[in-house]
Amino acid sequence: MAFKKIYLLQNTEEINEELCEKFESSGFEVVGKTTDGDIAEKEVAERSPDFLITELVLPGSDGLKVIKDLKSKSPKLKVIVLSALNSEEAISEATRQGASYFMVKPYSFEILTERIKEIAEKGETVRSDFSPSLDEKISKIFINVGIPPHIKGYCFLREGVKMAVSDPPIINNITKKLYPMIGEKYKTTPSKVERAIRHAIEVAWNRGRIESINAILGVRAYIGQEKPTNGEFIALIADKMLLEMV
Repeated sequence: MAFKKIYLLQNTEEINEELCEKFESSGFEVVGKTTDGDIAEKEVAERSPDFLITELVLPGSDGLKVIKDLKSKSPKLKVIVLSALNSEEAISEATRQGASYFMVKPYSFEILTERIKEIAEKGETVRSDFSPSLDEKISKIFINVGIPPHIKGYCFLREGVKMAVSDPPIINNITKKLYPMIGEKYKTTPSKVERAIRHAIEVAWNRGRIESINAILGVRAYIGQEKPTNGEFIALIADKMLLEMV
């Protein structure tokens, strides 16, 4: 991918450092980072990054103004908003000022890099309405219930939910169809997929997030240490996604 230069403008040094480490370990070049909008405008002009990853809520600065100023000076600059601010007004205004994508924190780094690649390849906004993708909705649920993104089961589980959303009957053929399909995509065996998904669910339960799970599902599905099977958990999340699409 030709578009590899990243500039970070987040509202804390900790988030900048975290993103910097993740981007650099993924093959990107971070050409600068700051929490100050005025510094960002100067350094972006000097260093010509391909992407700006910016907050909207900045100490002493207005992220929307930064986007407007930078896009007027550097039209080819791609801007991704990564912000804790989640309102239709903010998303609409960021889009109007030239942002290509809007991601609400807490974020999935995997999805963030996927969107960067999509924008770089298409040369345009990924989605003009910025409605959350299925990946983002599923990832947000996983983060809220305590399934960490770094474990293998996270990706396998998310893929399983997506398959169940696009093909609901597959949940009745989880061993012979769903696990092998996930294994084929990630170049691993069905048995390893099954174990990794089971581990991901166990992590959530061991973290005591049962009430969060019940709240997300909208029903009191689980009590105490009761734990769903892989298929039950995938089906519950997939059903929730399908209901939201109606």
